[in-house]
Amino acid sequence: MKTWRRLTIPYLVWGTVMLLLPMLLIVFYSLIQPGNEVTTFRVTFANFIRFFTDKDFLLILVRSLTIALKTTLICLVIGYPIAYWISRCSARMQNVLIMMITLPMWINMLVRTYAWIGILSEGGPLSVVLGWFGIHTEILYTETAVLIGMVYNFLPYMILQIHTSLTKMDPSLVEAANDLGASPFQTFWRVIFPLSLPGVISGVTLVFLPAISAFFIPKLLGGGSWFLIGNVIENQFITVGEWNFGSAISVIMAMVMMLLMTLVRKADRKGTKGGKA
Repeated sequence: MKTWRRLTIPYLVWGTVMLLLPMLLIVFYSLIQPGNEVTTFRVTFANFIRFFTDKDFLLILVRSLTIALKTTLICLVIGYPIAYWISRCSARMQNVLIMMITLPMWINMLVRTYAWIGILSEGGPLSVVLGWFGIHTEILYTETAVLIGMVYNFLPYMILQIHTSLTKMDPSLVEAANDLGASPFQTFWRVIFPLSLPGVISGVTLVFLPAISAFFIPKLLGGGSWFLIGNVIENQFITVGEWNFGSAISVIMAMVMMLLMTLVRKADRKGTKGGKA
C-alpha cells in the first residue's frame, strides 16, 4: 500500500505546481489593488465590485452565456442524430466514421478557425454558393460567423460523448419496446433518449464550458465586434496590463463554471437514477 502511495507523489507534485499554485496566484492578484507591493498588500474586493457594477462587463457576460448556450443547443441538435446514426452502423463502419469526425481535431484549432475566414469572407466559397440562390449577405464578422466557428470546433465533443452512451446501451431494451408495440418515436423518447442522457450531459458540459471562455474564435470571426468574456480577460492581461482586474474576472468565471458543473452533476445523477428505474 505504501508503494502505491509513493507512486502518486509525482502526480500530486505536478498537480500542485501546474494547477493549484497558478489558481492561488490568480486569486491573490484578484484580491489586491493594482500597484501594491507584495509586502504591503491589503485584501480588497474592489475588482469584483467593479465587474458587477459595470453594465458593459455584465452585458459581455450575458452575451458570452448566450453565445455558449446557442452553440451548445446547435451542437446537440446536429450531433445527436449523427451520433445515433453512427451507433446504428456496423462496428467497422463506426470506427471509420468516428475517425472522420476526429480527424479535423488533429489540426490546431487556431489553424482551423483561420480557414473559416476565407470560407466566410466576401467572395469565398460560401458566399458564392449563397449567390447562386440570390442570397447576398455578409457573414464574416457577425454573430453567425462566431456561431459557425464555435459549432465547427466543439461539435465533435458532443458527437463522441453521445455515441459512447448509445453504444453502451443494451439493444435488447429496444427490441423489448418494439415487441410491446411501442412506435419508433415512443421507443426513442422512452427508452433510447433516457439511456443516452449521461452522454448528452457530458457533451453539453464539454461544449458549453469551453464555448463560454473562448477568445480567439470570436476575435478572428467576430472581427472585434463580438467581444466575449474570454476576450475581456485576454485584453486585461495583454493589452491593458491590469492583471488584478483580469484575475478577478478569471476567478468569477471559474466560480460560474464550478456552479454549472455542480448543476450538471446533479442532473446527471437524476438522469442515471431515472434510467435505472
